[in-house]
Amino acid sequence: MTGLSQLIVAPILLPLLTAALMLLLGEKHRKVKARLNLLSTAAGLAIAVTLLLWVRTQGQAESIGVYLPGNWPAPFGIVLVVDHLSALLLTLTGVIGLCALLFARARWDSAGASFHALFQIQLMGLYGAFLTADLFNLFVFFEVLLAASYGLLLHGSGRARVRAGLHYIAINLFASSLFLVGAAMLYGVTGTLNMADLALKIPLVPEADRGLLHAGAAILAMAFLAKAGIWPLNFWLVPAYASASAPVAALFAIMTKVGLYAVLRLWTLLFSGQAGASAHFGSQWLVYGGLTTLAVAAVSILAAQRLERMAALSILVSAGTLLGAVGFAQSALTGAALFYLVNSTLALCALFLLAELVERSRSANEAPLEDEEDAIPPPLESLHPPKGSNLDDEQKVVVGQIIPWTMAFLGLSFIACALLIIGMPPLSGFVGKLNLISALFNPQGLGVPTEQPLPVTGWVLVSLLILSGLASLIAFGRVGIQRFWKPEERPSPVLRRYECLPIVILLGLCIILSVRAEPLLRYTQDTAASLQTPEAYIQAVMAARPLPGPTTLDVQVQP
Repeated sequence: MTGLSQLIVAPILLPLLTAALMLLLGEKHRKVKARLNLLSTAAGLAIAVTLLLWVRTQGQAESIGVYLPGNWPAPFGIVLVVDHLSALLLTLTGVIGLCALLFARARWDSAGASFHALFQIQLMGLYGAFLTADLFNLFVFFEVLLAASYGLLLHGSGRARVRAGLHYIAINLFASSLFLVGAAMLYGVTGTLNMADLALKIPLVPEADRGLLHAGAAILAMAFLAKAGIWPLNFWLVPAYASASAPVAALFAIMTKVGLYAVLRLWTLLFSGQAGASAHFGSQWLVYGGLTTLAVAAVSILAAQRLERMAALSILVSAGTLLGAVGFAQSALTGAALFYLVNSTLALCALFLLAELVERSRSANEAPLEDEEDAIPPPLESLHPPKGSNLDDEQKVVVGQIIPWTMAFLGLSFIACALLIIGMPPLSGFVGKLNLISALFNPQGLGVPTEQPLPVTGWVLVSLLILSGLASLIAFGRVGIQRFWKPEERPSPVLRRYECLPIVILLGLCIILSVRAEPLLRYTQDTAASLQTPEAYIQAVMAARPLPGPTTLDVQVQP
């Protein structure tokens, strides 16, 4: 990757330098910082798309880019790696970050101090976690993104945010402690923290030390699974996400995917089929944990009343589905799960943004906008009914009433989000769930007979996919009736273009995935195939060589 090797580190350096510049500017230059934040986030997305296109156009063996920031060879130096999986999640993070920032520009970026700097540090931690190739720096980037998320969660203040924030901080500090203990145990057994080098050392671990190796891996997995939202370690997630401001909650939609990414990356590298006696260690527990999380979240969503809480519980439904699917260690099922990951993250991000606008329409004491220049024109509620119309006792049209177009926008967006999350046709949520079920019954692909019957856990996952969709259908249907069909006299909410544009972008991307699902499905299947055969990743990292240093020049000293 000679031409783009320097670009691998750009997603980390760009937000770092932008955040430093914002801190130097101070709070008096809020508008300048907002523009810098938007420009840097858009540039980060462009870089991620460039890396994604490069990875997609290369062959299977050449599609892994390695960068050595300290110019030290692996496993001694820091290594950054971009492959199919990391490039996909980099792009998804860029899209989510840009849409959340656009929404925040309407009002939320001025609700507290240092929002824009914290936003960039959060992006830096996310990008770094997806690019790093050793456990120590994965811990560093985890702490960077968590430190920024503490400030973002409390952004806008309020008792509910403070209470949820304390629980959020406590559980993540505990998870970070488990991370350190697990990494230390793995280092004690293998003598390395580089992921590729760990994959080479684990098959050579003597039988006497294998119990310590498995204990360290289990402790490390607990740290990742707590961040991924597995039951019963996810009690903190719903209150925290439901209490956060809308753009912060939308950005947090990608946070649980960091824990899932770490599990998927390390599990397929360290405990692949080539790991000897440790091959596929913990796969059954991963399946059981995912199924339990999915079942509990599906039941819980039936009791949810607020749209923000339903969105947070939908994240747990997504997390349980992904963890359960990944635990089967089947290439086709992992590829379908990655497609489902992209669709569900985009839809949930849109739902978090939409939830504030919907709840705003129910509030009589709506907070005024800072300025109305970007406000959408008022709805057509003041138009007189046409002559000859059939009027009721309140002089309103019985048939053909004029719907305020702001409410029409919210209603149609809500329906699209609900269909995507439930998994009903014709949108991409249905495509994702259909591919998951198809991969369970046809692990070798359609038309290829399989000799092994579907295990009991597979039948349970199929049943829970259907039942969780039914539970979501009931919950979203109830909330939709209460918010949009219940006859109540309320003024239509005032919306701004900055608030509507990101929702349109996210739902538009999901609609594109509904029509053009095949390119992304091919990409995710290629990603799953590369994860199940990690030899190319290991070889690319271990074969990376530092650049030669400057040669010694003869210097003539003048007398």
